[in-house]
Amino acid sequence: MAVRTTPSCPAPAARVRRPPLDDDRPDALWEMERRLRRRGFEAVAGADEAGRGACAGPLVAAACVLPAGRRGRIPELADSKLLTAAARDRVYAEVVDRALAWSVVVIPVEDLDARGMHVTNIEALRRAVWNLDPGPDYVLTDGFPVPGLARPGLAVWKGDRVAACVAAASVLAKVTRDRIMLDLHERWPEYDFAGHKGYITDVHTAALERHGPCPEHRMRFVNVRSARDAHAARSLQVTAGVGMVDDGGMVPALEELR
Repeated sequence: MAVRTTPSCPAPAARVRRPPLDDDRPDALWEMERRLRRRGFEAVAGADEAGRGACAGPLVAAACVLPAGRRGRIPELADSKLLTAAARDRVYAEVVDRALAWSVVVIPVEDLDARGMHVTNIEALRRAVWNLDPGPDYVLTDGFPVPGLARPGLAVWKGDRVAACVAAASVLAKVTRDRIMLDLHERWPEYDFAGHKGYITDVHTAALERHGPCPEHRMRFVNVRSARDAHAARSLQVTAGVGMVDDGGMVPALEELR
């Protein structure tokens, strides 16, 4: 007896979603810039600084405009403080290579002491944005607003952790300043600028107490002024105790003559 068979119906094929392209992929670090571009701001700049809290060395500000899409997705990009020194160097090279525009401004210690930290910090960020060529349509700054940019902008709390262009600027500023501090270490190795980059640490404090400040220390910092005054007082005591050399002999100090 012949048995009639019917082919089994194939199971419906599962729907496979196309993986998003780099240009479409949602990512928190790039989302703020994506939203601004949708509103018509094509070139979004980020601005940040390095060295604001240090008691030695310059202040460095940077600004950066990253390209939209895949080219702007820089591997490892993050807040510079979250990266190792080697990773920062890699990201720095990528930012310089890929950015549509970037700039760095260095404010020396003399200016910081003469005008104050906040005033010079704002001015440095403003100059960094002004130096961008081509200029941006919108500016994101880290932490506080920067007036006088002549274009719309927004101050973003912890901007270097939530906006790619600000993170890129933070890396530019940090790497530039660290390289300057390495050069200063060669001139004044006794302070170990290569280790702490001019910030207050136990090692830095001990060096200040022993040697007093060097020309790269910021005199507006209380610890630097205290170290200067203490070192000057010790130097006067030593000078008074030693006396003067006369005809190959040591002249007694004034206290010994009384």
